[in-house]
Amino acid sequence: MKRFVKRWITRAVLSVSLVAATVSASYGEDKVVRIGYQKYGKLVLLKGRGSLEEKLRPLGYQVSWTEFPSGPPLLEALNVGSIDFGIAGETPPIFAQAAGAPLVYLAYDPPAPRGEAILVPKDSNLKSVADLRGKKVALNKGSNVHYLLVKALEHAGLKYTDIQPVFLAPADALAAFTRGSVDAWVIWDPYEAAAEASTGARILTDGTGLVANHQFYFSSKKFLAENAKAVDVVLEALNEADDWTKDHIDEVAAQLSPSVGLPAPVLATSLRRESYGIRPINDEVIASQQRIADTFVALGLLPKAITVSDLQRKQGS
Repeated sequence: MKRFVKRWITRAVLSVSLVAATVSASYGEDKVVRIGYQKYGKLVLLKGRGSLEEKLRPLGYQVSWTEFPSGPPLLEALNVGSIDFGIAGETPPIFAQAAGAPLVYLAYDPPAPRGEAILVPKDSNLKSVADLRGKKVALNKGSNVHYLLVKALEHAGLKYTDIQPVFLAPADALAAFTRGSVDAWVIWDPYEAAAEASTGARILTDGTGLVANHQFYFSSKKFLAENAKAVDVVLEALNEADDWTKDHIDEVAAQLSPSVGLPAPVLATSLRRESYGIRPINDEVIASQQRIADTFVALGLLPKAITVSDLQRKQGS
């Protein structure tokens, strides 16, 4: 099982190398909605249904799908104009905005705090977050779990400087975690569920009571300005897929298993820790994003202060 999970994560990370080839495909004179998705999540569910293509065809659009290993490279692709629409967690868009990415917050998923966690090996002596003082903690820099770690340490009375962060992509983090090179691993689903199943990893804490773990949907400013109707159709199709999924968890897990490359029970665990009911962006969730941005500025992890509301979709646009 461990080798199976390692191969799956490695394939997910390597898939980003296919971006250039995928987005360069020609679709004749039809307009194209270029969507960036991750190995697992709401967009991969929509892709599997094939319903978006049907909804966009009457408007004269084709759909191009490009897979990414995580939020940061997906938003970088949006930044450079390789994709038009995508999904990422709370933290990647904050770093992307600081880097000048021309993205727009469109919609979001309700909180899913159980969908990310700090894991320790099953035989670890660590029993609480406070025990992480002086320990090596693996995480993907700039991802949602970066903020979870900061808030968990704060809640335990520790500073970020009290631990040794080890910045690793999921494939490398799994390897380090398995061989004992790090003491803990902060990770999101389905990697979280896969690690629990393959290594017996224990959850030291998840995001419950600490972070919301929102997922956000984005487009580029240019694409939204020129293709607002198509954006709304994508969001409509996502909502339909989302509504169906929440009532058919086991069926969806079985359908996803071959393409995602993880056993259906692992995916079912992840799906049950997700939230459902995609919502239009609003001032409250933007304010939550601003608090995250301000936290990273205070820690010296963000190069400059940002105003998140500058990237909020405006009514009527």
